[in-house]
Amino acid sequence: MFAIFFGIGLIMFLAYKGWSTIWVAPIASAIVLLLSGIELDQFVHLYRTTYMQGFVGFTLQWFPVFMLGAIFGKLMDSTKMAKAVAVKISQILGPKHAILAVIIAGSVLTYGGVSMFVAVFALYPLALVLFREANIPRRLIPAAITVGVFAYTMVALPGSPQIQNLIPGNFFGTPPTAAPILGIICGAIMVVGGYLYLVWREKQVKLAGEGFTEPPQAVPEDPNEVLPNVLVSLSPLLVVIITLNVFGWDIIVSLITGILLILAVNFQHYKTFIKTINEGAQGSMLPIVNVSAIVGFGTIVQFVPGFTTLVDLLVGIPGTPLLSLAIAVTTVAGATGSASGGLGIALTALADQYIYIAARDGISLEAMHRIAAMASGVMDTVPHNGAILTLLAVCGMTHKESYKDIFVAIIIIPLIATAVGIFLGSLGVV
Repeated sequence: MFAIFFGIGLIMFLAYKGWSTIWVAPIASAIVLLLSGIELDQFVHLYRTTYMQGFVGFTLQWFPVFMLGAIFGKLMDSTKMAKAVAVKISQILGPKHAILAVIIAGSVLTYGGVSMFVAVFALYPLALVLFREANIPRRLIPAAITVGVFAYTMVALPGSPQIQNLIPGNFFGTPPTAAPILGIICGAIMVVGGYLYLVWREKQVKLAGEGFTEPPQAVPEDPNEVLPNVLVSLSPLLVVIITLNVFGWDIIVSLITGILLILAVNFQHYKTFIKTINEGAQGSMLPIVNVSAIVGFGTIVQFVPGFTTLVDLLVGIPGTPLLSLAIAVTTVAGATGSASGGLGIALTALADQYIYIAARDGISLEAMHRIAAMASGVMDTVPHNGAILTLLAVCGMTHKESYKDIFVAIIIIPLIATAVGIFLGSLGVV
């Protein structure tokens, strides 16, 4: 077990230092094997077989979703359809509700299938305008974006097309709408709690005399920019959600349908389509390879003798097995800085045991699905998380300036929501 925890800790430390998990994960795998008493000359064989089977298995299952989701988001961005939706919401709510406008705009985009990375780029210019008019310090912008983009629409709301909501279904045989009552209650805790916290923080910093300051390299808004019709812009998002959850289509087919609709309603810009699709497809490569590398590490962990002891320790945690499942998923997600990576490792290793436990104890697999998804979104947004680093870079903020509010908004509050979900799930609420 020491070998396993040392390997996970090593990945966490090196990822925090900015080292790529693509090559760190195999090194950590070798160290885990050596500390477990396995000869070094066996590692090359295990790397080519056990490690790569885990790596390729995850890619085989999820690459189409990563690629199509990236293309869908890139097209929504390049056609300005994502911005049209965000701007309309901000116009309806106005600068007095700047924080709420950013949260709702981010929620609509991500629940409609737009990736969190694309949503960040679409929301920041809008948030800058709203926060300027409301005289809210810029350092609260990253936290406001995370509440709408990185939290409840990603893991809690039933029917979300985000990968973190889909992965548990592949292991438990559950639909994207798994545990709707549980998900809606916990999602409400996440978004309402995050919003109220940020409103309190806004009042606090204003009382301290802090207000909006212009970024060093502000990009002025184009007053003559023409945005597409907001109803037309909403249609691809609605198509993905409806075909996935109402018609029960495969997520791949739903995303293709959304992409085709974007192309159809923006046919006048057809000359830019190839470039945009290429960029989306290429942009999906690094995320899928990073997560697959982490999943490969997880398959090595399953191979070593200490894994059986670790499984016994986890499933033996007193109380509902939903608690031990949440601890397992959120621990690995935090260590790797990846919600999807945490799900991939934990469920690959433990899903069979929890399916057996669910049948034995009469616990709904839909509750297992929802708790696993929510747990993946608790500790994944550690400081070295790639999405957090991207968000801070886009917003021109540092960890020192903004991470405290991010930590409360999408780690502390989702942790509370997940605890409530575990309690409700143990009572049979789904």
